[in-house]
Amino acid sequence: MRQFRTIAINAFMELVRQPVFLLLTTCASAFIIFLAAVPYFGFGDDPKLVKDGSLAVMLVCGLVAAVLSASSSVAMEIRTGTALAVLAKPVSRVQFLLAKYLGLAAALTVMTYVNAIAALLASRMAFDAYGDADLAGTSVYYAALALAFLLGGLTNYFLRRPFVADAMRFLVVLSTIAFFVIVHAVKLNRPGLGDPMVDYRLVPASVLVLFALWILAGLALACSTRYEVVPTLAICTALFLLGLMSDYLFGTLAESKSAWRLAGEVLYAAVPNWQLFWITDAIEGTKAIEGVWIYVVKAFGYVVCYLGASLALALALFQDRELGGTQ
Repeated sequence: MRQFRTIAINAFMELVRQPVFLLLTTCASAFIIFLAAVPYFGFGDDPKLVKDGSLAVMLVCGLVAAVLSASSSVAMEIRTGTALAVLAKPVSRVQFLLAKYLGLAAALTVMTYVNAIAALLASRMAFDAYGDADLAGTSVYYAALALAFLLGGLTNYFLRRPFVADAMRFLVVLSTIAFFVIVHAVKLNRPGLGDPMVDYRLVPASVLVLFALWILAGLALACSTRYEVVPTLAICTALFLLGLMSDYLFGTLAESKSAWRLAGEVLYAAVPNWQLFWITDAIEGTKAIEGVWIYVVKAFGYVVCYLGASLALALALFQDRELGGTQ
């Protein structure tokens, strides 16, 4: 158990120390806030467009991060021989792969947390044709991002600490502080529209996006046991696009009475249905979503089942994988 915990923690620390991970997290959160600072002339649907765009940015950036992180955590270690050195100790391949996945899932959770904070702030800052951009709130959040990088640079220069890891820590802390400062201290002058409120319905929506990223991470990990970054990205992108059209491509076929019904049922079960994790259509107006957390629990059950299958596939592919270097 101690070896499993050590590998998982090391995998998590290695991923959050990657410059591309910090860059993706920062750019995604900054772009989400930017989405709330521009006019859309959406005939009253401007706030909904901002929320939809925020969740879409979280999902796409998470996809890229999952693929790059999985390739860095598994494929690169196989290529360089690091995995062989670890498995030469009393560590099984099952422990190694599951610990790597746990570290990857934890890193994606941190990224989603930072992006979810930005999405919540964007829901408060969003405005329509009768409002103005929240320049004060936008400035506070961007200042927090800049301060995180500045503090990371200072600790790197004076204390010789790793810049990326410290900047990531400061980013998590300062974005949280910026959220409370903007919500409780920054006032918006929008006559006749009342006090702008944070749309906390984005919390369960963000949790569902995180579930989707966990599944993507499992698929990327399975691909990384055999392939490098580019093939893994291609396969995961194809599965992502197929999953978005799963209801149309395979769902209707599975419910039909044609000779291809069995094939449709198999494909419908094999391809992850990302629409199950997308509830933006329900985030409209100001009404609460009834039974949303019950739905989240049911979605978590789907995640557990699908992750079990994808990790079992990853273990099967990894069992007979030669670890001596590049294949």
